[in-house]
Amino acid sequence: MGLIAMGANLDLIRGTYEGSSEDNGRNLLAALAPDAQWTEAEGFPYAGTYVGPDAIIAGVFKRLGTEWTGYRADVHTYLEDGDRVAAFGVYSGSYNATGKSMRAVFAHLYTVKDGKIATMNQYVDTHMVQQALNP
Repeated sequence: MGLIAMGANLDLIRGTYEGSSEDNGRNLLAALAPDAQWTEAEGFPYAGTYVGPDAIIAGVFKRLGTEWTGYRADVHTYLEDGDRVAAFGVYSGSYNATGKSMRAVFAHLYTVKDGKIATMNQYVDTHMVQQALNP
């Protein structure tokens, strides 16, 4: 088993947040394991676990791109602990159906295996998101 350089997992995750949305999307698609499990928090509009890149892109990212205007996930802190990487930040955007904007703090906890994202769990202040969803 080869050793992975410290920081490689963090760099993999950082590359899915810090470029243009096109670059981030391309990097995420390349980083996801074929059987990646992506879990959106209870109370978030896309709550549930999506398995595999196609389901993750369709169930989460296409919806974020079409149901929101200016949706962003701005990370202020990354932490790496072996095969786990956490990203902490703030979501912002306006929900098209209500026209209401929101800001909500989040944490994303990733597990990386063999240089690919195996799991992601989202933790988010869903109350702030719900306020934008409700007319």
